Amino acid sequence: MELFQTLRSKRTTAVIFSLRRKDRGTTSAALLPALPQGAGVLSCEVVDPVGLPLHRATVTVTNGATHSMMVTSLTDPYGRFVTMLPPGEYTVLVTADSLEPVRRSATVSAGSLRDLRQIQLPPSPIEELPISGSWVFDPPHTAIRFIAQHVGMANVHGRFTRFAGDIKIGERMEDSYVEVSIDAASITTGNRTRDSHLCSPDFLDVRRHPYIHFASEAFVHRQGAQWTVQGVLTMHGVSRSVQLDTTYLGMVNGGYEQELRCAALATAELHREDFTLNWRSMLARGIAVVGPRIKLELDLQAMFQGPDTPTPPQ
Repeated sequence: MELFQTLRSKRTTAVIFSLRRKDRGTTSAALLPALPQGAGVLSCEVVDPVGLPLHRATVTVTNGATHSMMVTSLTDPYGRFVTMLPPGEYTVLVTADSLEPVRRSATVSAGSLRDLRQIQLPPSPIEELPISGSWVFDPPHTAIRFIAQHVGMANVHGRFTRFAGDIKIGERMEDSYVEVSIDAASITTGNRTRDSHLCSPDFLDVRRHPYIHFASEAFVHRQGAQWTVQGVLTMHGVSRSVQLDTTYLGMVNGGYEQELRCAALATAELHREDFTLNWRSMLARGIAVVGPRIKLELDLQAMFQGPDTPTPPQ
């Protein structure tokens, strides 16, 4: 007997029900006792371009007549999506990062299962990669931001206002290199008292460690426009390996002088205790501070400087 579990949606709660039952080598439809009266079931399996189950793909179901959204949810670790719906005609839209969206039509009947079976998302067209050579960050169009949970309260949003960075793009993208240097004292969260405390020895200790530095070690292609940039982050005098989950946004001629530019968005999650920033001792002293995990976001534009590709420092 095959079992399927519905995902939690706006109209339904998670419920496990039997869809089919094998009896003496034959498959027969089973009753669906957990279904509300008059409801039907819609399901599908979402896979990536190589046929592997796609976890956390977004499935949106809209009413075919009114075009109103009925359900939106994420696929489970096995790429499955199951939901209950009133009888009717529906449009199913499946989307995932770096993959082409797919639409399907479905008719749902009361007391029965409409299984769309396997839906495979094809790869999105790959953006033209930046040409090989030297690129430098454009500060007016680049932002280095962070989000940290305020202990027991809401999130703290901040950014660094002074930084420099350059990228060396190799003949192969995998041979590229990026280096970023951030002035730690330029941290701002919109609260001067908090910013002063973040600059103190309790946190960044900017007098002893004035710069935060990142140097890449590898560019790894994941899929489509998705890359992982692996490297070493040095902060508060401590170096740790981190990875930037990076989405390449393309290359254009832009700006007042029509410079050749490329853009990307990179994120990473940092654990402050990895850098000996001891939030627990301050919490014990009754000081309300930001929590142990920090989400770092680098939203960058870089301008092309020339075709030279010097070897990154060892």
